[in-house]
Amino acid sequence: MAGNPAIRDSIVTSTRRSQKLNAVVYLLQYVIDVLMLVAAFLVGYLARMVVPLFNIPLTQPDFARYLPTLILHVITTVALFYFARMYHQPRGVSRIDQARNVVGQVTMASIIVFGLQELILKNTEWDIVDYPRSTFFYVLVFSIVFVILGRELYRALRLVLRRYGIDRENLLIVGAGKIARRITGQIKGSPQLGFNIVGIVSVRAKQKGNVLGIPILGDDYHQIPYLLDAYKVEQVIIALPDAQRSELVDLISLCRRGRVDIKIYPDMFAYMARDLSVDELGGVPLLTVRDIALRGWKLSLKRAMDIIGSVLGLIFLSPLMLLTAILIRLESPGQVFYAQERMGLDGRPFQMIKFRSMRSDAESHGPGWTVKDDPRVTNIGKFMRRTSWDEITQLINVLLGEMSLVGPRPERPVYVQEFRERIPRYMERHQEKAGMTGWAQVNGLRGDTSIEERTESDLWYVENWSLWLDIKIIIRTILSVFLRRDANAY
Repeated sequence: MAGNPAIRDSIVTSTRRSQKLNAVVYLLQYVIDVLMLVAAFLVGYLARMVVPLFNIPLTQPDFARYLPTLILHVITTVALFYFARMYHQPRGVSRIDQARNVVGQVTMASIIVFGLQELILKNTEWDIVDYPRSTFFYVLVFSIVFVILGRELYRALRLVLRRYGIDRENLLIVGAGKIARRITGQIKGSPQLGFNIVGIVSVRAKQKGNVLGIPILGDDYHQIPYLLDAYKVEQVIIALPDAQRSELVDLISLCRRGRVDIKIYPDMFAYMARDLSVDELGGVPLLTVRDIALRGWKLSLKRAMDIIGSVLGLIFLSPLMLLTAILIRLESPGQVFYAQERMGLDGRPFQMIKFRSMRSDAESHGPGWTVKDDPRVTNIGKFMRRTSWDEITQLINVLLGEMSLVGPRPERPVYVQEFRERIPRYMERHQEKAGMTGWAQVNGLRGDTSIEERTESDLWYVENWSLWLDIKIIIRTILSVFLRRDANAY
């Protein structure tokens, strides 16, 4: 049958050994959370006597008298984590989303504990010590900080274990085309996801050999049930965006025989509407394929965030911006700022302001894409481009209402004309204001990358906007600039 028997036996043996350790790794998350919550409560208890945010008391009860409150705090927090599925989160969940969940659940747990403590004190004769508001505040703050640090420790530990083949799930990819190669490369380059690709099933053609080093185990999807059992597969990704409905039904049916998790790469219909929902009209179910999220009062909310963010940014960054202007003039003659026509909201052109990072005659022969090690870029320009500091002046465009802090990145009219003719729905990204950063950029799609993928990300942002999504994108952008790491790491 398909596959190398020696490799298959090695995968099966490794999987059985890994499964015995997975349960221990899973329980370790509970242990770390409990230890961090206990440590946070202890530090909060001590902080009340030394941190002058509140009136420092002369004395306070022994820590032992707070043990019932500590136990209640730990049990309540862990229980909320469990019901919020924070012990069953998807692989690859971002640090920012995880931190938001921690803040929300720890705050809720702390309020519940404080309320129960007050209720018990007022309605029982039990000898329970008072829970001071200052202690409550310190315990809340340190619990959030310590749990986030603990989960970072757990994430780092799991990454180390996954690099050694522990805490990984066997994955089978169905398809060997462009999309399958993209998924394979992404998973191979992301060990933190915890997947071990055992092989690929080529459905469209009688292929042999491998795809990016992953062996092709077969060319007939009817072999899938055997492969699921032989390789102890736990996840299947169907990477056939052009598959017919009947073919997908057959594939899913075959995969279900092995009781595995099934994921399907979306087709062009999903490209048109990434977030589908079911509504009803007079009892008739209807599938909503397009529901623009950013409209009505949300536009006012986003504009308010743009004004506040741009004003604060211009005020606090003005000394650095003045220094940058001086350095630009010292290195090369010409203007400090560079205004370039870009296409904005509703396809209207505007002048986007940037610090000049190239020589004054850089486009004397016409516009062109920036290339790696571009000789037209000045020395200070190289630094600005590497850190995206040349874009900071676009805060002026944001304040003027021509741009937003977050949104699809604007293109030059000459390129917009080209893209609109060959990319479906490209112009719909102009239904929102252009942004200083966007969903495409924090997912690595910037500069000389696929315009189709960038358009797909921009449309997803337009149709799935939320205030938290904007905040998340801004945080990921700032962290990637200052820590010089891929924004996907957050």
